[in-house]
Amino acid sequence: MSLEFAILGFLQYGPSSGYDLKTIFDLSVQHFWPADQSQIYRTLARLAERGWAEREVVEQEDHPDRKVYHISDAGRSALRDWLTTPLSHQGGRSAALIQVFFAGQLADEEILALFRHAAEECRQGLAQLRSIPAQCPSLTPAAASPREIYCWMLTLECGIHMTEAHLAWLESVISRIHSGVLSSEV
Repeated sequence: MSLEFAILGFLQYGPSSGYDLKTIFDLSVQHFWPADQSQIYRTLARLAERGWAEREVVEQEDHPDRKVYHISDAGRSALRDWLTTPLSHQGGRSAALIQVFFAGQLADEEILALFRHAAEECRQGLAQLRSIPAQCPSLTPAAASPREIYCWMLTLECGIHMTEAHLAWLESVISRIHSGVLSSEV
């Protein structure tokens, strides 16, 4: 359901195709709400069925016709209602933590390899998150206000803090395993 509102939020800045929206997602909210192309297209179709978005077919000479979506008044109203409704925290699933839960069956070096890999992914994720502000001028719609940009940056700040905290935990675990906290017997 949140994907629908994310798309409506982007459509409020201007008409977009599914391809445009995928690019926007990848440059803005991917760090906390990734979406693949097929999800976006299916959701656009649902939004149009509900009357929350209107589809316009734009003819092109050298390419297939382009389907561009506009937010409707009903879509603006639905987005506003959703924005003003407090959402409950939805606990996340973590395949990685299931792996950790049962990793006691592995040797220390095997467990260390899992944590080292996860830590490296965290470092790469942090680098990507920290590069987002430099990309902002290219993804900021002309209609965006300083207030909106501030809220966008709050999501980035949260992502950075959460990733830093996760990396600190991973590095702590690696250090504790190095100090011999686990038995090497399997």
